[in-house]
Amino acid sequence: MINNAISSVWTHSTDIVVDRGEGCWFYDKDGNKYLDFTSGIGVTNTGHCHPKVVEAIKAQSEKLLFGQFNIVYHQPVIDLVNELSPVMPEGLDTFFFTCSGAEAVESAVKLAKHATGRPNVIVFNGSFHGRTHLTMAMTTSKTGYREGYQPLPGGIFVSPYPYAYYYGWDEETTKEFALKELKRTLLGQSKPDETAAIIIEPLLGEGGYVVPPAGFLQAVRDLCDEYGIMMIADEVQSGFCRTGKFFCVQHENIVPDIMTMAKGLGSGIPISGIAYKRKFQENWRAGSHGGTYSANTMACAAAAATVRVMKEEKLADNAAARGSQLMSALKELQEKYPAIGDVRGRGCMVATEFVSDGKPDATIAKAVINECLKENMLMLGCGTFNNIIRWIPPLIISEDEMADGINRFTKSLKKVL
Repeated sequence: MINNAISSVWTHSTDIVVDRGEGCWFYDKDGNKYLDFTSGIGVTNTGHCHPKVVEAIKAQSEKLLFGQFNIVYHQPVIDLVNELSPVMPEGLDTFFFTCSGAEAVESAVKLAKHATGRPNVIVFNGSFHGRTHLTMAMTTSKTGYREGYQPLPGGIFVSPYPYAYYYGWDEETTKEFALKELKRTLLGQSKPDETAAIIIEPLLGEGGYVVPPAGFLQAVRDLCDEYGIMMIADEVQSGFCRTGKFFCVQHENIVPDIMTMAKGLGSGIPISGIAYKRKFQENWRAGSHGGTYSANTMACAAAAATVRVMKEEKLADNAAARGSQLMSALKELQEKYPAIGDVRGRGCMVATEFVSDGKPDATIAKAVINECLKENMLMLGCGTFNNIIRWIPPLIISEDEMADGINRFTKSLKKVL
């Protein structure tokens, strides 16, 4: 029985009361076992309760639970910076840590405004950047995230994301259109000398797991360089080996000015951050940003252990291999089931988009997710039209476990279609 004192503002995709988790699996108190292909929305990249992460948390809890970072330094944050520095895109050498993805985005925007002295930010259609008032204003993937909270902060302007399948165009046409519209945004909505930053998800998350056409990210980088605009890469969901690289921008060797991080960083312990180029440090006045739990001691210890595990177990390589296995299987299913309009993604960040007569069909996606639940497999939807099922398993997933998940999905698909 769920206690009715728990706020109903949370949505729930299941009523499962989980007792414990291990690897890719949840277990309830009755001993039922569930294959988790949600990873807590891309959080448990190292799997549930990875022993090395758990051990790091235990060890730190016996030393120091909390050392407020405005008052003292502590070893876990030093360890975390040392683990992160070698895997960063070259040039991102300075870090600020906080608690949630939205806080990371807010931090990035505040830094960009101070560094440039400009007020405005450009985002892309379909984006998700958070649920605070500022980040809601930056989020365009669904009206449900913004409904009833207007007016939201101003100075936010929206340009089309290069979503080739949605537009029905080839990749090159889509890229050129989106770039043309971005340039028009700078002419018609926010002048370059009033634009502090352009923030982009290098693989669109909540908006549909869309991979931008090759060359688009570089075009955005070039445009930012031309006008002195900060390029912010939002890697909250796509980071930490999820796409087969430590960070998604590394697929195209893009170095943003600021990069946001969260979700996969702490293996479930709340932590987020930004990495940025040190040359912007002098423009971010000491004391102008912070937070009580910034660089939280326990969270930094968990995050340092998480990054070590990712390196030692080569989780980026495994994500790429298992993603290839998954994409191959889904492409075969797409040939049998025309309702699967598109299969796309990178690594273990993959989408199956459902359509009827060429139009988005949320009913099919929801029905398949419900059937997967009957198969004891947890999956999530996404997309502006709610017609996409996203695949985000833990990155420690084995070949057999991926095959198991594909099999359960296939059974569910057959029941629906």
